[in-house]
Amino acid sequence: MTFASPYYLLLLGLLPLLVLWYILRRRHHEPSLKVSTTAPYRQGLPLSWRTALVHIPFVLRLASIALLTIILARPQTTTPRSESETQGIDIMMAMDVSVSMLTADLQPNRIEAAKAVAVEFIAGRPNDNIGLTLFGGEAFTQCPMTTDHGALLSMFRTVNCDLQQYGVISDGTAIGMGITNAVSRLQQSRAASKVVILLTDGANNCGDISPLTAAEIAKKQGVRVYTIAVGKQGKVRMPVAVLPNGEYYYQTVESDMDPATLRQIASLTGGLYYAADSREKLRDIYRDIDRLEKSKLLVHNYKKRYEAYMPFAFALLLTLLCEILLRLTVLRRIP
Repeated sequence: MTFASPYYLLLLGLLPLLVLWYILRRRHHEPSLKVSTTAPYRQGLPLSWRTALVHIPFVLRLASIALLTIILARPQTTTPRSESETQGIDIMMAMDVSVSMLTADLQPNRIEAAKAVAVEFIAGRPNDNIGLTLFGGEAFTQCPMTTDHGALLSMFRTVNCDLQQYGVISDGTAIGMGITNAVSRLQQSRAASKVVILLTDGANNCGDISPLTAAEIAKKQGVRVYTIAVGKQGKVRMPVAVLPNGEYYYQTVESDMDPATLRQIASLTGGLYYAADSREKLRDIYRDIDRLEKSKLLVHNYKKRYEAYMPFAFALLLTLLCEILLRLTVLRRIP
């Protein structure tokens, strides 16, 4: 135990002076009667229990002063500083939020299925630094890498396709921009394993950086890109327009997925390509990624100080109550 204001403890030096004052005061104020001998008074007189308790209030007063002094000195406890090793990797998740992700070939739709399984994945990797990049016609970082997975999951659950629907980001699918944004967040990472998990359901059709150029950038930075094609290939019912009432108009169209480019991205960076046409398949994919090489991370646990005055405060309250009760009851003075 330590004290934040130890100089208050010097007040404890006043306790011996109070004891001395108490002794001298009692000698001065004790009534006296001159008699020839006190022998008759000393023989056979029982010691009253009230007489035995007569000094207790003063002892309790001393204890109260001592406890109050300790409280003023602010006692504190500390947790020791320690270091430990854990296993973890640095991950950026790049998620496509283009309107086509509302296609309902996965239940309830592609983006909600991808989010639900990704949330399970994040919750199962508490030691990893994980961040989130969103992209449609352009890309931006929704959450930088963090181990505060509570904050990350809170942001993740709010992800939807409204950004593109309401024109916050431009139309299209800029896969190359999404990869580049995610890789830029891993640039300063010192982890042995740096990974981008790319989830998309379309082909790159806009953006200043092509997917393969972005893959070359990732390769130079030592980042592996795991590409996941979300949804079924072939003919699917996809939202193609927004009706005046704000609802989407769906039409059966040919899926514009580009598995060949996604395979090239994964192969070039040392990652893997997956086709996820169901939520169960998505879970299997994340289990595969979960078996990635983990790097050793040194975790520093620093000292934390906690106020520890409460036990002394309860003891002070108890001693004050006992003293008051004794003075008002069995040791009450008759005026």
